Amino acid sequence: MKLNHIAAALSMSSFFCIPVFAQSVSGIVKNSAGQPVKNVKIAVGKSKQKVFTDENGRFELSNLSEGTFELHVTKSAYSHQNKTITVGQTDIMDLSLTLVSSSIEVIDVHATPLHSSNIESALPVNVIASDELRLKQASTLGETLKNEVGVHSSYYGPVSSSPIIRGLDGPRVLITQNGLDVGDASRVGPDHVVSSETATAQQIEVLRGPATLFYGSGAIGGVVNVVDNRVPNTLERSVNYMAKHNDVADENEVSVAADSYSGQLAFHVDAFWRDGNNYDIPGFAESVQAHDEHEEDHEEMHEGELDGHDDHEEEQGAKGILLNSAAKASGFTIGSSYILENGFVGFAYGQMSRTYGIPGHSHADEHEEHDEHEEQDEHAEESVEGDLTQDRIQLLSELNFDQSFINKVASKASYTDYQHQEIENGAVGTQFNNEMLEMRFDIHHKEYQGWKGAWTLHYKTSDFEAIGEEAFTPPSKTKSVALAWLEEKHFEQLLIQLGARIEKVELETQLTEEADIHSHESEALSHFSAEAFTPVSISAGVVWDYRAGYNLGISSSFSQRAPSATELFSNGPHIGTNTYELGAMYHVHGSGDDLHFDIGDSQVDLETAMNVDLTWRKFEGDLGFVISAFYNHIDDYYYQANTGEFSHAEHEEDEHEAHDEHEESVEEQGLPVYQYQQNDVKMYGLEAELVYQWGNGVSSTLFGDVIRAKLDDGSYLPRIPPMRIGGQLAYQGDSFGMQLSASHYFKQDKVAALETNTNGYTMVDANFNYYIDGIGDDLVIFAKANNITNEEARVHASFLKDVSPLPARGFELGIRGSF
Repeated sequence: MKLNHIAAALSMSSFFCIPVFAQSVSGIVKNSAGQPVKNVKIAVGKSKQKVFTDENGRFELSNLSEGTFELHVTKSAYSHQNKTITVGQTDIMDLSLTLVSSSIEVIDVHATPLHSSNIESALPVNVIASDELRLKQASTLGETLKNEVGVHSSYYGPVSSSPIIRGLDGPRVLITQNGLDVGDASRVGPDHVVSSETATAQQIEVLRGPATLFYGSGAIGGVVNVVDNRVPNTLERSVNYMAKHNDVADENEVSVAADSYSGQLAFHVDAFWRDGNNYDIPGFAESVQAHDEHEEDHEEMHEGELDGHDDHEEEQGAKGILLNSAAKASGFTIGSSYILENGFVGFAYGQMSRTYGIPGHSHADEHEEHDEHEEQDEHAEESVEGDLTQDRIQLLSELNFDQSFINKVASKASYTDYQHQEIENGAVGTQFNNEMLEMRFDIHHKEYQGWKGAWTLHYKTSDFEAIGEEAFTPPSKTKSVALAWLEEKHFEQLLIQLGARIEKVELETQLTEEADIHSHESEALSHFSAEAFTPVSISAGVVWDYRAGYNLGISSSFSQRAPSATELFSNGPHIGTNTYELGAMYHVHGSGDDLHFDIGDSQVDLETAMNVDLTWRKFEGDLGFVISAFYNHIDDYYYQANTGEFSHAEHEEDEHEAHDEHEESVEEQGLPVYQYQQNDVKMYGLEAELVYQWGNGVSSTLFGDVIRAKLDDGSYLPRIPPMRIGGQLAYQGDSFGMQLSASHYFKQDKVAALETNTNGYTMVDANFNYYIDGIGDDLVIFAKANNITNEEARVHASFLKDVSPLPARGFELGIRGSF
């Protein structure tokens, strides 16, 4: 039934007219020294037609209809150029285009309805693509993006990490695939892996700051858009492949993506497979600080009964390995499109499965070092793991109309069937199911008095449920309908960007009215609760090209977000985070063994953010930089606060009867109770990246970012990433390239109540690429070394920082190429 709705919706935009083609445009592309530049891409703005310059810098575009077009001229290491041309009755000959060298890579952004590049946006944008993406690609999205300016990783072990944008994650950072919500449960808990795959992605885009105009209230903190070619939009033939191995987890990975066509039908297929064991770590999984806290608790509860536990090594478990961190994943996608003269219509089906351990739950009974496989066998009965499966259908179309006021309609729709199980000691503790249907129509109008713009109609439904004795969040159904309007206009050196969006969000949940927090047994019948919200977002931005190769971007926005069912009504032990979670709607009474809760009469408020962004860029010449400063004031911000209380749910006592005396003493304390609360928050920070080309293929990069997040009373928000600085020295030659990079994370001592400090650390990495000619279009043998100094490092933003350090020194060897 839902698929019929998708097909019917897309058919609304499937009408099109056939223009008459006759004219052609030819010319040459040179650099600032007057020399021809080869392999420059010349793309016609609203169509998918593109050509590349030859050895002499020449190009020719044929079969163009009459009208006005924008040519997009791009090449790596050169500044992006747009050229507007008007095609009439005669051909345009000898068009001359000049590209200026650029130290900042200029890449088109797909995440916004209106065409722009990463240097043409009032908001700062990170884009990684091509070789840079292959170099940074890791097994999770968070680890792939963790070194981007303004972006950190939640690091829920190396197997489940999500991006944190300017200190915000979870339901405030939307993860999309080709502009549509991935539809998983990664926004519900940090232990849930993002279902989008980076191995087969073409590029990944990060919109820092509120992107609610494009995607709604779930993007109040930013958007990560994974772009792939699962729905092909051009007629091309290519094959891309990669195989690699790393020794830090004894992990193997293979991926392949292929495109072809027959007549006007384009085809795409991709697949990946990854399998790894437990990760090596430099030392013990449990930090000394956490171990000492456990020792103190143990001594207090068993004073006079201890017979000597002085050796930290014995108490901190197995050395050199992160238990329960093995993972395997696989998936495939098939897609096809019909390429029209004025666009395309296509679909794709994708399937993915992941099984991964969740660190921090295994207990070492043998206080000695073991090899990797022995540890897996000995602790299999004490494991907690996630098992994810997802089926996803996407339908995309783009149609252009040159002779009408509505000159482009881009339609997107997806249906996602997602299941995630949390398995404890072989038994399913919680199962998360989510069915999501999303439809989006971007309707572009013809330029009017210099204004270009689009209206967006956006519809999304989510049927989410958590099943099981340890289900901490109630079943919920969420439906949103939105209308947005975006406009932009060039005033000589100024680009004005305006937008507004209004949504209607309906949330229905089934919840327990009153219960005993220790037994987790209901004392009253469950009932349904329905909430309705109307978030509004308004944004205004200016990009000022005040000098050739420089610009200044200023953006101001007012954004609102509707809370999720988890933030309002969560209630139960979350085995993935080792916490007991309570929603903001519950009132907690008593303390200790007399701790109870019930549904209160708290007012449900929208989060309201007022954000200002200032971005300064230099993108031409040997020196380039991007410097951004932001200030964000959020009223009624939802966050998880440690209440200082502990639960003693009955299931915990049964599960751990076999633990040794030390472990029993820890379990007696129970799970810490974290409750969602609301407060006004101020967040501000600075981000900077500077690149210099020294010549002869040598370049260097410096970067840094810092975030501060405070409640109204002056206290700090929990789990905010620390200040960071880093640098990179790179060489790129004809036959090989290499990079040496270092990042220093400062000590984080600006912490919330009941939150511990995290020590600083420095990570040093290196990579080497060797290019082989004559085998396909390109063939690269690559090698990487990570954490060269074998530093013990813990991520402050992670719930598992005290039991899950970053991986030890590791080496990676692989091959990639295309033909």
